[in-house]
Amino acid sequence: MLEQLFKLKENKTTVRTEVVAGITTFMTMAYILAVNPSILSASGMDTNAILTATAIASFIGCMAMALLANYPFALAPGLGLNAYFAYTVCGVMGYSWQFALLAVFVEGLVFIVLSLTNVREAIFNAIPLQLKKGVSVGIGLFVAFIGLQNAQLVVDSSTLVTVVDFTSEFHTVGIGALLAVIGLLIISILHVKKVKGAILIGIFATWILGILCQLAGIYQVTPEAGFYSLIPSWSSFDITAIGQTFGQCFNFETMNFNLIDFVIIMFAFLFVDMFDTLGTLIGVANKADMLDEEGHLPRIREALLADAIATSAGAVLGTSTTTTFVESSSGVAEGGRTGLSAAVTGILFLLAIFFAPVFTTIPSFATAPALIFVGFLMVSAVVQISFDDPMESIPAYLCMICMPLMYSISEGIAVGVISYVVIHLFCGKSEKVTPLMYVLAVLFVLKYILL
Repeated sequence: MLEQLFKLKENKTTVRTEVVAGITTFMTMAYILAVNPSILSASGMDTNAILTATAIASFIGCMAMALLANYPFALAPGLGLNAYFAYTVCGVMGYSWQFALLAVFVEGLVFIVLSLTNVREAIFNAIPLQLKKGVSVGIGLFVAFIGLQNAQLVVDSSTLVTVVDFTSEFHTVGIGALLAVIGLLIISILHVKKVKGAILIGIFATWILGILCQLAGIYQVTPEAGFYSLIPSWSSFDITAIGQTFGQCFNFETMNFNLIDFVIIMFAFLFVDMFDTLGTLIGVANKADMLDEEGHLPRIREALLADAIATSAGAVLGTSTTTTFVESSSGVAEGGRTGLSAAVTGILFLLAIFFAPVFTTIPSFATAPALIFVGFLMVSAVVQISFDDPMESIPAYLCMICMPLMYSISEGIAVGVISYVVIHLFCGKSEKVTPLMYVLAVLFVLKYILL
């Protein structure tokens, strides 16, 4: 049955490989079960309701991706847009969270229309192959940077970022950063020795080392500073709380409706979500060698449709934009090549509702090494960029460097597209620029002016 559904032999993979990949992807994404409720609760939503909505929306998105597109890409409510939801729309602008959910729901509907009419597919295919390689490398750098931050190896400073002081606050920040370094070395050594499941083993090994440090008193639990117990414990969880958010995007009585603001907010969700998703698909698909010779992704319409369906479904459940996660690259690195990997991730998200206290115990310093290592695997695409042609390689370079430094996949794509069009236009090679690339460049410029 699994063979017929996911075409495992055709994709040169096995059930075991896909299951390990799905588990690995989930482990690197599980943090969203704790982070999303923390952020969205600032809008006034119930924390338990958000966690349940997050898990179910992720399950729906992963299963849609698995069954519609048969790709190992996992989905969950995305970071960044949830902050915009809670702190800007509901905070600064003063709108209710029901109003914000409606904007997300409508954005999802627009996405569905764009996916069915090939607009998003056309945008994906319009991006030049060399620029797509730059996107893949940029995402690798971005993922690695996120991992370094999650491990608190890289911290804020007067120079914007710097390496952590291991001796200061050693029993919390310092030991966590040190364990992340050990975890990275474990994954690297296992990878070199070609051990299957190296990333997943590294995550669990780092977590177990953390538990041992806690038992030995080296790691000290300090909840007020954000350092919680690493030992899983069972606690009560109210799954019925989702009734407080389910369907509230249609509760118009709670909304102080302003059409102009609504359109601006919806477009902001739409714009960022679209190019974050396209960038993630480009980067992860390139790493998995799923792009054809022209840089096109087969079944991209189905993949984009799954993303759009998940967004609208998530809004109905009670969470911000659900999107394809760049952490899917960790599963791809473990050999995931089909929708079975995404389905496993989705099922684990569903089970997480009942075992939430366990999954939310996984420390960020345990999953951080996986992200840092995946960054290494994705950066390898840089050798595929033709640096002999500066008109192609300069935009790719700007794209890859801007993603981590601007902390946004969509911003990196924007810089890459604008620079590609401008350089080719002024260097007498305008015939290599497709009409859609001109349109995208203008839209990105307008975004910086108007949004």
